Amino acid sequence: MEPQLLHGVTDSVATVVVHHPAKRNAMTAAMWRALPPLLDTLAADPGVRALVLTGEGATFCAGADISTLRGSPREAQKLAVAAEEALAAFPKPTLAAVRGHCVGGGAQLAAACDLRFARADSLFGITPAKLGIVYPASATRRLVALVGPASAKYLLFSGELIDAERALRTGLVDEVLPEGRLGKRVAEFTRTLVARSALTQAAAKEFADGRTDRDEHWAAQARGGGDTAEGVAAFLERRPPRFTWNVPPPG
Repeated sequence: MEPQLLHGVTDSVATVVVHHPAKRNAMTAAMWRALPPLLDTLAADPGVRALVLTGEGATFCAGADISTLRGSPREAQKLAVAAEEALAAFPKPTLAAVRGHCVGGGAQLAAACDLRFARADSLFGITPAKLGIVYPASATRRLVALVGPASAKYLLFSGELIDAERALRTGLVDEVLPEGRLGKRVAEFTRTLVARSALTQAAAKEFADGRTDRDEHWAAQARGGGDTAEGVAAFLERRPPRFTWNVPPPG
């Protein structure tokens, strides 16, 4: 099978799989290009309430396919940044499920997700210093927001790999799971996400990401969306809520 991004939707959760096992799921130029339109399609699907990004087999993503850097490193980096920004802008909750190596462009993608769950034997690294590449400003700022300046400098200056426990301590990872538990925990947690209010999630995602011009928009959505009334009624009636608000399609 050619290197590609596989995807499917089950129980309102979209799963995108980085599939390039011959090179530890390294991202080719075609794969970087394919991610933004795929995310647009999934974002517009009202049946999708959350998204999981993972890698084929025992590796999340070993970064960019280095062969793509021989021609124009700058162009290759632009593709990676466009994919990263599209993932960060996805309007529904996103979760990276990490097994094995999450390095370079793989770490860039994982950091662009809202949350990161990792198997205990996972390794993380941001390695442009090994290649003499300037890491993108957007990706650097996102990394600093996650782990703080000191840990970001450690990763970027050294290019060293860190284990999942250290990634958890720095804030790069949200949960670390023993072998055999990651898939079950991701399925369990995404069921929780799907059961919660998409209105709350969408507003919280914008606010947490620093958006400051949409307070009135979200106040209006809350007044007219129905989720608040349903949530209060369900609480008083001691039943699970049936939230109905969904992210409107673009345009």
